[in-house]
This record gives sequence, C-alpha cells and structure tokens, in this order.
Amino acid sequence: MDLLRDCRAALDGAEALLATGRAALAGRMARDGRLDAEALEAGQFAAHGLAWMATYVEALRQALGWAGRLEDAGRLGATERAMLGLGFGEYCAQLAGGIAMSQVEVARPADLGIGEDAVAAFRRAAAPLLAPALADRARAVLHEALAAGDLGAAGLDDPAMEVLEEQFARFAAAEVAPHAQAWHAADALVPMELMRKLAELGVFGVTIPEEHGGLGLGKVAMCLVSELLSEGWLGVGSLGTRAEIAGELIGLNGTPAQKSRWLPGIASGEILPTAVFTEPNTGSDLANLRTRAVRDGDVWRVFGQKTWITHGARSDLMTLLVRTDPEAPGHRGLSMLLAPKPRGTEADPFPAPGMTGTEIPVLGYRGMREYEIAFEGFEVPADGLLGGVEGQGFRQLMETFESARIQTAARAVGVARNALRLGLAYAKDRSQFGKPILAFPRVHAKLAMMATETMFARQLTLFAAREKDAGRRCDVEAGMAKLLAARIAWANADAALQIHGGNGYALEYPVSRVLCDARVLSIFEGAAEIQAHIIARGFLGRVN
Repeated sequence: MDLLRDCRAALDGAEALLATGRAALAGRMARDGRLDAEALEAGQFAAHGLAWMATYVEALRQALGWAGRLEDAGRLGATERAMLGLGFGEYCAQLAGGIAMSQVEVARPADLGIGEDAVAAFRRAAAPLLAPALADRARAVLHEALAAGDLGAAGLDDPAMEVLEEQFARFAAAEVAPHAQAWHAADALVPMELMRKLAELGVFGVTIPEEHGGLGLGKVAMCLVSELLSEGWLGVGSLGTRAEIAGELIGLNGTPAQKSRWLPGIASGEILPTAVFTEPNTGSDLANLRTRAVRDGDVWRVFGQKTWITHGARSDLMTLLVRTDPEAPGHRGLSMLLAPKPRGTEADPFPAPGMTGTEIPVLGYRGMREYEIAFEGFEVPADGLLGGVEGQGFRQLMETFESARIQTAARAVGVARNALRLGLAYAKDRSQFGKPILAFPRVHAKLAMMATETMFARQLTLFAAREKDAGRRCDVEAGMAKLLAARIAWANADAALQIHGGNGYALEYPVSRVLCDARVLSIFEGAAEIQAHIIARGFLGRVN
C-alpha cells in the first residue's frame, strides 16, 4: 500500500465532495448572484455543516502536507504514518456518513444537498483508507508508540522554531505543570514571580517589533509559545493573549506617540493589558454595543457595563471598545480607547474612580479571573483614542480577530496535548486484571485517536499562522483552526477523564481541571457556531 498516494486520492475525492456541497448550497442561498443573509440564516444547519466539511477537508490537506514534508526530510516514521492513515480513514468516514457539529447535531451529506452518487464516488476514492484492517494496524502501531512516549514529530521544518519549542516545553514542565492543580484549586492568580519569568522569556512581546522592545517573531512562534504554556496550564498559556491583542491593535492602528508609549511596556511585561469588549446581553453582536464615551475637555468619560473581562483587576491598560457617536448606526459609531488604570489588589481590585467590578466565579480557565465591570464617568485621557480617529473601533478590532483565533486554536492544542498526556500516563500506571489498562483495546484506541486528532489540529493551526505571517487574509483558516482544535480539546479531555474512571471525577486529579478548562475553548473568541458561520460565509460568499 502506498499510503501517501492513497491519501492524495482520498483528498481529491473529498475536495470534489466539498465542491458539490458548496454548489448545492450556493444555489439555495444566492439572490441575484450574491449570498443572501436571510437565506444563509434560514439554512444555518446546512451551511454550518458545509463549514465543518470544509474544515475536515482543510485538516486532511494540511495533514498530508505535514506527512509529505516529513517524507522529504526522511523523517516520516511509523508513528506519523499511522496517524496519517488513522486520521484520514476516520475523517473520510465522517465526510461520507456525517460530521458531529456538536453532541446533538450531525450534518450528513444529504443535509447539504449532496446526492448518493457523489457520496459513492467519494467512497470509491477513499476506499483503501476506509478498510477496517488499516485502522486496526494504525492503532496497534500507535499503541506501541504511545507506550514509548512517542507523540509524533511536529515537522516544524525550522530550526529556530524547534529550539523555541524545546525551550518552552522545558519551562512549562518545570515551572507550570507541577503547580497548576494547586493554583486552580485555590482559584489563585498566577503568581507574579512566574509572570516575571514569563516576561524575561519574552512571552508578552513575541510578535511586537524589535524596535518597540519585542521579539519581532511571527504568528507561528506565537502559536508554539501559547500551545506549550497551555499544555502546562491554560491559565498561564492565556497570559500572553491580552498582550497579543493590545500589541496588534496599537501596532496596526496607533499613532507614533501611542506606539512609543505603550508597546515597550507591554512587551516587557511591565504593563499588563486587558481586552474590554463584551457586554451583557450583547455577546458577539458587537455592532449593538451600548457602553458610551463622551468627550469632556481633555478626557473621555465612560458610562456602561462590560462583562467577561479576563485579568481585569490586575491589568494596567484596557483596550476599551465604546460608542462615541450615538447617532451613527451599528458599528460605525464605535471607537477604541487605550484606557490606563491603576493595578488592583486582592483587597481593592478596582481602585479607579468611576469604575467598579465584580468577580464572576468560573468552572475553569482560572489564574487571571473574570469580572463584570461598571463605568460611571470613568476618565480616559483624550489622547487615548486609538489612532486619534473616531468611528474606527470595530474595524480595528476585526483586524485582530484572525490572530486571536489562531492563538486560541494553539491554546486548544495545548489543552488537548495535556489531556492526552494525562490519559496516557494514567493508562500506563493503572493496572486492572493483572495488566496496565493501556493494554486494553478500547483504552489504547482512544489514546490513538486523541494523538492523531491533536496532530491534525496542530498542523491546521500552524497552517493558519503561516498564512497570517505571509500577509494573506485568513479569517476562514483561523476559524477552521479554532473550530476543530476546540472540539478536539474537549473530546480529549472527556476521553482522558473516561480513562481515569471514577478517579477522573475526583477534584484531586488534574484531568478534572483540564475538562473544565477545555470546555471554554469552543465559546470564547467567537463561539463554535460563530466560527462555522464565518467559514460558511467565506465559502459561499462568492457565488458564480
């Protein structure tokens, strides 16, 4: 069997199947040659099914590219071949039979208007990979590999990135993972000593240009740092997210004075930013945001409420989305303010006049804490208007969403890897009926698929990061990476807990924390349904 040849044939078949579904839905959702928003909403189930199908096809494409690069370098081993075969077989089976968009929603080809003839043609193209014997062999190979601690080669193809990966893997294993469970259980803030160590490593300035004190690296580096720290603990892996958002907002849109004032401090970790966008009852509908800012001499006075503000108390700078023009419709009246604030303490989390906050207790994703914040005349200096121009806040924020979602995908890959490692370690140590439970087929089959899907998500995420680094629009690719990686993080955490049995339900076992952490990933930075809608709109937006 020529595995790569068979995978190429299956990918060709999958692309043809996707094209058939796209054409069918475009015909249903087009009006006068353009995508109709009402038709798209009415056909949301089918459109989101198409998004999931497109995500699977892109994941297959990137997995095949990963294997091809490893083969060219002479590094495509038995582990990687087994992952490729197992992943292709499973995803092709789901493309033909139905993809679970959630635990209660399965999108099947017929839902997309794909007929039986097209499905049969695809099954013929993918037939060698759908054979049960192939999956059995792949699981057996991965059983041996996982028992030996082999999770597969990442294929980064960049010595500098390999060094970065090794550096942060060591740091997370030594400085984060041993303490994560205690920090989570105590609902403690990430210790400032660890924050200082992260700052010394450049975590807060990975993508900030060198002239402003950052490392000047790209989104691939950002992904690796986020993934590996999140593998230690999501709370630590997410510390750089607000710095990434603030750094990109200011770097792309700030005045020279704003860049010189804020970027060096953000890069060094001296200034801790927080993103203040979401409002109660608004969620992802930012165009209907109500928090307002009124110009009063040399300050803006802010009035309104924000919610789900991560690291809100201990931050020094808010990137604050407000409505400065109440007469302008929708997003046109929104502006972004760079709002300095005093850093809060445990005793007095929000010491600024005109600003109060209440903590939101959460299941997981701890270490920074979540807050609801109320503004009643809070003052922001007039020169805090990002770029010095009103009405640009929504556009400025949209420019950061690709990076934010790529980084969230990387965090999800880290959580998925953490779950995989915890499940594997327990399966190797736990004995039942005279042997480690890893020896039982249902256990090592779970772990084999967990490892495979984690690798597929990693390759899709790195692809989106490379697209961003190349300066290409990648809202669809970023959405795909987040959509798939978040689903895999949750699936891995659930499977790892199942492997633990009753012990997994005990708070003392780290897998219980990982399950709580994993659940948030398909919600924040745009819920899974939002990602699917973005992907569907991107695929259907250009109707021929």
